[in-house]
Amino acid sequence: MNFELPVITLPETTAGRRPEWLKVRAPGGEDYARVKSMMRSKALHTVCEEARCPNITECWNAGTATFMIHGDTCTRSCGFCAVKTGRPLPVDLDEPRRVAEAVASMNLKHAVITSVNRDELKDGGSMIWAETIRAVRQASAETTIEVLIPDFKGNLDNLQRVIDARPDVLNHNTETVPRLYRHVRPQGRFQWTLDVLRQSKERGMRTKTGIMLGLGETPTEILETMVELAAVHVDVLTLGQYLQPTKNHLPVDRFVHPDEFKHYEVEGLKMGFSIVESGPLVRSSYHAERHV
Repeated sequence: MNFELPVITLPETTAGRRPEWLKVRAPGGEDYARVKSMMRSKALHTVCEEARCPNITECWNAGTATFMIHGDTCTRSCGFCAVKTGRPLPVDLDEPRRVAEAVASMNLKHAVITSVNRDELKDGGSMIWAETIRAVRQASAETTIEVLIPDFKGNLDNLQRVIDARPDVLNHNTETVPRLYRHVRPQGRFQWTLDVLRQSKERGMRTKTGIMLGLGETPTEILETMVELAAVHVDVLTLGQYLQPTKNHLPVDRFVHPDEFKHYEVEGLKMGFSIVESGPLVRSSYHAERHV
């Protein structure tokens, strides 16, 4: 793909205190409490809670949530992620049924499912992934399904197992620019990400990916990464502000101004993405029902 990177003048960005455009209200509300109670009753996890998403109140009060399968312990130690790292519990073979029951009881039009990395498993967790998709289909046939999957360490057999279950949207997050992978995603590889997205598109999937801003990347690197993603024909791109979950995680390099996010949206549409969600509070699952 040939795309000439524009010469741009962007608004000033800062680090330090969180700016006004990133202020959100604390979690609460009747529907929020109902969703939380249901998740606990079925021993399910949500990335909304584990990743401390700033949109949790808006989404849960609208009756939507992103289910996180394979437990709450990840085998990787990404510098941005609030999900705990360690030795996961054994595979929970009953989890697909409970997720499907939760989707049906919430009467969801669109369900988003993600997981921790399970690098210790030969199948990378892909068998439970496929079974969860099938269980949701059986319990709620009208519900569209988006999966936010790991990279499976580049294992295409494991990826194919998920694809064969035919989710409506296959999402795998890029997270950051290639130069920062070793620092931000030490057990990941940018090439694995490209391979997952390219192979999924070639096998007929609607593909989606997301990038966090504010980890030390430059505007030129963001645009260059967007070009590489457009070259493998990703359909939906999300860009949002990185927020440090705890003092033990990577610090915020800068708070990106909303005008800069708008610029990436405009340029992304020129590159050929069908949808670009770009804003400080955008997260991978934000407005996901619009991306089908």
